[in-house]
Parts: sequence; structure tokens; C-alpha cells
Amino acid sequence: MGVPRHGLGVSWGRYPRVAHSRVVPVVWRSDPPALDRVPEPVLPFAYGRSYGDSCLNDGGALLDVAGLNRFIAFDDSAGLLRCEAGVSLGEILALVVPRGWFLPVVPGTRWVSVGGAIANDIHGKNHHRTGTFGAHITRLELLRSDGNRIVCSPEEHVELFRATVGGIGLTGLILWAEIRLKSVRGAGIELERTRYDGLDGFFELSASDDEHEYTVAWVDCLARGRKLGRGIYMRGDHTLWKGEIPSPLREPRLRVPVEAPTGLLNRVTLSTFNALYYHRLPTRVRTTVAYAPFFFPLNSVVAWNRLYGRPGFLQYQCVVPESAGEVVRTLLERVSRSSEPGGLAVLKRFGTMPSPGLLSFPRPGWTLAVDFAFRGASTLALLEALDAIVRECGGAVYPAKDARMSPTSFRQFFPQWEAFAAHVDPRFSSSFWRRVTS
Repeated sequence: MGVPRHGLGVSWGRYPRVAHSRVVPVVWRSDPPALDRVPEPVLPFAYGRSYGDSCLNDGGALLDVAGLNRFIAFDDSAGLLRCEAGVSLGEILALVVPRGWFLPVVPGTRWVSVGGAIANDIHGKNHHRTGTFGAHITRLELLRSDGNRIVCSPEEHVELFRATVGGIGLTGLILWAEIRLKSVRGAGIELERTRYDGLDGFFELSASDDEHEYTVAWVDCLARGRKLGRGIYMRGDHTLWKGEIPSPLREPRLRVPVEAPTGLLNRVTLSTFNALYYHRLPTRVRTTVAYAPFFFPLNSVVAWNRLYGRPGFLQYQCVVPESAGEVVRTLLERVSRSSEPGGLAVLKRFGTMPSPGLLSFPRPGWTLAVDFAFRGASTLALLEALDAIVRECGGAVYPAKDARMSPTSFRQFFPQWEAFAAHVDPRFSSSFWRRVTS
């Protein structure tokens, strides 16, 4: 099965919608297109799973790297994999898991390209132990618009490497990368799910994060009062899996066939769903599951983003310092009492392992992500108010999920942005970059 593509004029959040001037296919790393002959600004694009406008280039050209989808080398004894930038994480897992290896970091979807994983320096449920994806890249090759091909690593062309990791595709076109994998016991996850009745319960459970490889909490972000922040805390570890290893490339059975009516996901429907989801389990459940549904639960439904209707949705993900735990309470209170009903929400702790990226989002602290159906000015006003809270405590908002942060916020969230800007290829740009540097 091929990797499912998403629209070239819209991100996964389906807001904003833009018009690109052209799409330039990139098929052979040995014979890439002459970028200096493309008159518009260019931006790499693979599968369109970024939520905001960091993967969009309104009025400019997209470099479609989905054709760069070949494996180059795999050292099965050392766990080193080299592949082209358009290979998806799901395709890598299908290759390496049966051989006892696993990606060091995976996000919430398997349909992310290696180039996109590097450009957004993705994180996963094990950041408290393993850090970001970029921390496990040993080498990559970058094509600049002047035709130069530069191999970057933590030891070679270091500053360009640091700018490319987390550099949202602006330093050039990644042709291939080498990833250091990790050895695992098997294709299963030993999973424990614990229901907790308020935010204090989450912080108590998080005190034992370091005992487990993966931790994350689903949060009922509409709960108020003593129930504020209630949710289900999940932690897991790799273990053996009996029977056939399920393929991460398997076609899901469920599909959202059309756009849902605008307003379907409102406070009533979401509150009802959250209450049912919260109470569906006993206080604590231990089980063994296959790795794919643990890491990629939303991939079990094709085009689930259509549930938010034609206006689309915005995902707000922020991180605040670990010492600012009460700020998480403030953010959840603001969301729960707003007129904007928050949908899916997750909460976890980021660890202290630094990323090599100048613009990398993760840093030690608590990270909260909430989906909001886009309802226009009221939605934007709420998220700007949340930005102010995050700015005040020294936190940050994730560029890969953003479609509306102000230049002022961006510069405060990412104080190294000027050092990064020195490495931006002059012919590369994006809707996000023009917005936050205007």
C-alpha cells in the first residue's frame, strides 16, 4: 500500500487554505531539480501531516519529495538505517520491527516522512528518556539552492546541522538521512492505563515517569472544578508479541467519508464523549497490545480531520517549565471555561535531554496539546490569550502545529531565531516563516 497523501494546498488541520504556484517533483537524489531555475520561493513537502502552515508556501512552489522513498543501507548488527527523505516512518517500522529494531522516536502518526521528522524535530511519548528525533540522526545530506550538496552531522558542518534539525524545511532540501535505531524485545507494548480524577493525580503519576519508556495522558479538557485535568494516564514498555506482527501499513477499516457538518464537535457532544471515554475503564488496567495501535491510535480512522468540518481545526501545543506546573492548571481552566470547546487533549512531561536543533520545540517541562474546531476570531482570540500565559512563564508553542502565532510570540519562544535565520537558504520560504518574521 502506498503512503496516503494529503492535499497540497492545505495542512492536516485544513486551515489555512493556500494556493501554490506549482509542484516540483523530486524523484532521484542523484539528479534533483535545478532549484535556481524555479522563480518562486520553494519549500519541501511530503505527506502533509503538519497541522499548521509550516508545510505550506502560499504563492510559492512545493518540492514534492514523496518520490524520494528508497532505503539505501541497513546495518542490522549496529542498528544504523540510511534512507531517502521521503520514506515514511511507517515504512521504516515495517522493515525493522521484525528484525528486532525500532525507531528511537515516533510521533502520533506513522505518515511522517524522514525529512519532515527532522525538519520538525518531532518528539514522542518517550521524550523524558530519549529526547527528540534529531538527537538520533547521525548524518544527513542537504541540497542547497546553489546546487551544493553538503553532508551534515553532529561533527561535520555542525551549525548547518543544528539549523536543519527543527529548521522547518528552510535550510535546503534533505536528500537522505542516517538514523540510529534502538533494539527492542518485541513488537508488543506492555501497557498500563490509570484513571485519575484531577490534575494533582496526573502530577503524582508523572513522578514515576522515568520507570517507563513511554508515558502520556489523555485529558478531559472540558472538566471543571475538582475534576479539572482529569484523565487517563498511560505508560508502556516494549515487550514480546505472540503471533503475527501487525503491519503499520495496514489499511484502516474505518473512514470518515465526507466533511462533517460544521458544529458537530461542540461542548455537548465532546463532553458526552469525554465522560464515556473517561468512565469506560476500571481505575487501572494492565494489558499487552501491538505497538501500532499504541503509538498511532488516530491512524485507525482514515481522514479523521474531516470530523471538524470544512473550516478545519487548530491544534495548540505548548510547553511550560517543570517548575511552572500551576500554569498547566491555568491553561486548562482557561480552556474549560471558554466558548471554544477543546477536543482531543494530551499532557506529558518533557525530559532534560537537549536537542541539537536551534529551533527545536521540546525543552524540560510539561507539554499540553489541545485540538480546537476553527470558529474564526473567537478561536484565534483564545489561542492568543493562551500564548500570553505561555510567554509569561518562559514557555513556547510548537511551530509544526501552529497557524497563527504572532511574530512577537515567535521571537520570545525561540530566542535563537536570528542565529537560525543566518542559515536559511535564500530561495526557501514558507507561509509560517513569512508570517512570524514579518
